[in-house]
Amino acid sequence: MDVIYGIHPVEEAIESRPRAVEYVAVARDRRDAKIEHIVELCRKAGITLRFLNREELRRLTRAESHQGVAAVAAERSYAELEDLVGARRGRHAFLLVLDGVEDPHNLGAILRTADGAGADGVIIPERRSVGVNATVAKVAAGAAESMPIARVTNITRTLEELKRKNIWTVGLDERGTQLYDKIDYNMDCVLVLGGEGLGLHDLVRKHCDFLVSIPMLGKVPSLNVSVAAAVVMYELARQRRQKA
Repeated sequence: MDVIYGIHPVEEAIESRPRAVEYVAVARDRRDAKIEHIVELCRKAGITLRFLNREELRRLTRAESHQGVAAVAAERSYAELEDLVGARRGRHAFLLVLDGVEDPHNLGAILRTADGAGADGVIIPERRSVGVNATVAKVAAGAAESMPIARVTNITRTLEELKRKNIWTVGLDERGTQLYDKIDYNMDCVLVLGGEGLGLHDLVRKHCDFLVSIPMLGKVPSLNVSVAAAVVMYELARQRRQKA
């Protein structure tokens, strides 16, 4: 079972997959409009409510930042790659591939930005990568439920499959020869991001049609992966809005 905590993640879980929620726990001492809204959502969906004290909620969530509410739900099921390819939100496909992101805070932040920038879905590997857990859901502020996520066994084979579907691959790498804002994203494309510290694996890099970089004007060589992802995703979104 998954434990989801925080106002927005719990709301999104109730609204997007109510049948998977076993019960919602609410802090006895918190009574405000946001909590009352969650209580009302539970009653409408027929979800069991439990009222716990703060210490009981802390033990349940293993976190101090639970905001007075948590949901216990069945483990989320990941989408199939085909589902992501077929669910484009705009004229052109926009997918995200994460090549080994291991920090749940980074994954949560990327999911939140991907949702805001209009991505169709996110692809992560089964091994050497964080999955969607309570921390990811909390940082994503609801996007972990609304953003389709596929988990694949092999990133390079996945990129090959996407290429066969005429989807261009754009890798973000500090050694990239093109600046991220100098290519035209008005095409079916997938943005490929490496993990913390190591960046893109060599074989993954070789499977990218474009390698782009973000210019760094200070002394540090690169940005945090979630920040870099946001920079490029919103450039893509800006170009597509301008074209539309």
